Amino acid sequence: MSTQPQPLTEDRPSDGIAGFLASAALFTSLIGIAYRPVRLVPFALLLALIATAMGGRHQRLAAAALGVGAVCFVVGMALAVITNNPIF
Repeated sequence: MSTQPQPLTEDRPSDGIAGFLASAALFTSLIGIAYRPVRLVPFALLLALIATAMGGRHQRLAAAALGVGAVCFVVGMALAVITNNPIF
């Protein structure tokens, strides 16, 4: 009698790192609204893209970080222009 191999359900170390990167991207994006969006938000989007590429169980968090980062960039730029704050 043959048995079917069970899929691996173990957590990999990269899953935790991807979750941390996605969380850092969310935090950095939200800070970018208030403080120089051109400096912070592209860095946050890069972190979110790396977290998305790593995949794993935090894939939805990484996708949310990408969406939040895009919205934060637009809102941060609009607020910086309206209030005459520096964007760099």
